[in-house]
Amino acid sequence: MAKNKYDVLIVGGGIMGCSLAYQLLRLDPGLRIAVVERDPTYEHASTALSMGGIRVQFSLKENILVSLHTLDVLKHFPEEMAVGDSRPEVGFKREGYLFLIDRAGEEAARSSLDLQKKLGGRVDWWFPKEIKARYPLIDVSAFVGGTFGHDDGYLDPHAFLMAYRSKAQSLGAQFLAGEAVSARVEGHRTSGIKLASGEFLAAPVVANAAGAWSPGLAKAAGIYLPVEPVKRQVFILKPAISLQGPLPLVICPSGFYLRSETGGLLLVGRSFENDQVGFDFAWDRRRFEDILWPELVRYAPKFDSLKIVRGWAGLYDVNRLDGNAILGEWPELKGLYIICGFSGHGLQQAPAAGRYVAELILKKTPSLDLGIFSPRRILEGKPLTENGLV
Repeated sequence: MAKNKYDVLIVGGGIMGCSLAYQLLRLDPGLRIAVVERDPTYEHASTALSMGGIRVQFSLKENILVSLHTLDVLKHFPEEMAVGDSRPEVGFKREGYLFLIDRAGEEAARSSLDLQKKLGGRVDWWFPKEIKARYPLIDVSAFVGGTFGHDDGYLDPHAFLMAYRSKAQSLGAQFLAGEAVSARVEGHRTSGIKLASGEFLAAPVVANAAGAWSPGLAKAAGIYLPVEPVKRQVFILKPAISLQGPLPLVICPSGFYLRSETGGLLLVGRSFENDQVGFDFAWDRRRFEDILWPELVRYAPKFDSLKIVRGWAGLYDVNRLDGNAILGEWPELKGLYIICGFSGHGLQQAPAAGRYVAELILKKTPSLDLGIFSPRRILEGKPLTENGLV
């Protein structure tokens, strides 16, 4: 096969691109695959800048099943992703997710809880008294209870990404540094991509796994994706008081969240409807001091005295239609597959999403039917409903 000719080109070498490359080569080791990544250092990669959360607590059946699959994958991840004698460790900590529920959200929360348990999730309803007994720092006076996911937790996102990347490379995937600026379209089919360098890479299949950068490539092919790069900020804090054991990831009805971190630290953040759109990675300590600190003290009064250690900003590839993944072949352009729009919960969905799109590309029956996330709903304007987005 010619130097610049491949069976599949994957644009984006983050967790989605690496998962897809791995799954394709696992299913068909003879494939010639190239993964094109604009930032090989991953300095601004959404994967590396995420909090690494894994949770079962969604309201849409498919999202719950996707998370359950990820939890299953993590049970044997070091063995599956071993390259030679090297076994990756991603440090998964099952500290749990605790969603605090007020009166207005109780009905929806209990409905989601019933579905999570029915599908096999280990999630329980806790009354305020039980929450307070387990986590005395939390003021439970405004809540009717909470849902706690026993298997939820977080891992090292960079290690997770590197494990998939190394495994895909070991199976034959080529990783190329470059920026894909357009997809070549011949009739109603894609035939490859053009790089900013002017180089053309040919392939009958192109997968857009560029995350927050995915709309640009789509637009160059005449496709509108309702995806925007939205800046999210996380703050690392050192409380004046000592934490008596780890805190789960606590999520409040407003979307405000906090969890403990190694060394007696706290991680705090919140998404807002008016968060900045664009490729900006500066974090603003005033955002915490003026907006988030008062909210933190409202939920945990003893954190009224603390020090801001540092912060960071990363990008969500926010799907403005419904906040859910876009997975599958674009209906009007054969050979172009979309795997983006995860809106902040991509890392935990990567194992199932990569496998599903790989199975679609290779015309195999999906192990888990994720057809509900088809890009056709974009063209038809039919959003999905998910109450568990944060």
